[in-house]
Amino acid sequence: MAMALFLITATNGGYAGEVQQQLTRESALEQVLKRKVLKVGMSTFVPWAMKDKTGKLVGFEVEVATRLARDMGVKVKFVPTQWSGIIPALLTGKFDIIIGGMGIRPDRNLKVNFSIPYDHTGMSLVAHRKLAAGFHDLGDFNRKDVVISARLGSTAVAAIKRYMPMAQLRMFDHESQAYQELVNGRAHATVGSAPMPAFQALKYPDRLFLPLKETFTREPIGFAIRKGDLDTLNYLNNWIRVTEAEGWLRERKHYWFETRDWEGMLK
Repeated sequence: MAMALFLITATNGGYAGEVQQQLTRESALEQVLKRKVLKVGMSTFVPWAMKDKTGKLVGFEVEVATRLARDMGVKVKFVPTQWSGIIPALLTGKFDIIIGGMGIRPDRNLKVNFSIPYDHTGMSLVAHRKLAAGFHDLGDFNRKDVVISARLGSTAVAAIKRYMPMAQLRMFDHESQAYQELVNGRAHATVGSAPMPAFQALKYPDRLFLPLKETFTREPIGFAIRKGDLDTLNYLNNWIRVTEAEGWLRERKHYWFETRDWEGMLK
């Protein structure tokens, strides 16, 4: 009996070892190291990722992804993708990871695995001076005759549905389209991740204003990868811990979100 148990344990142990080795070989981390290229799914929105005057991608997320790839000893390849389809694109293998200011949400977590947060953001609201004259809080926008625009598939949509469920919601594939709807006077307000609403108010001071001084949500931001990949998740979590301890993440966040020193790079 003892010999039989030993043989079963040894056999199972050998099988488990083979499974573990196979999982390691199939991990995104191993594939990236073998390919020597980290493919990053992202979508452009200020100041996370945007194109400069030469058409080159710049922004907070671009710096984060570039530093991550450099620390892995590989090159980075950005794969611009519409936000509404970015998770399906990850799942079908079009890229290895989403680095695009993605809020960690339970519904998304059913489809992908998230790293620990490397950033936090919040929803802000910018309004049309004429259409929203006299509006000072979220309650003023929670009316059936109010139109609010946002980017399709973003956490802004969830925030609008939660805090202003009575308002009419208009969604667009690109964030710039949502803000253009507001500037053109076809929406009372636009909801988006800070600090973009504040940038829009500064850009169009005669048309837009900020009715709220602070963000009205707080969201953890994480890297998203395909499920079942513990090795890659372990690496990402520890990379975040190291860069946080260095102060690098805080320094780059300050540059892109709390200054406008980079504005001259853009068209």
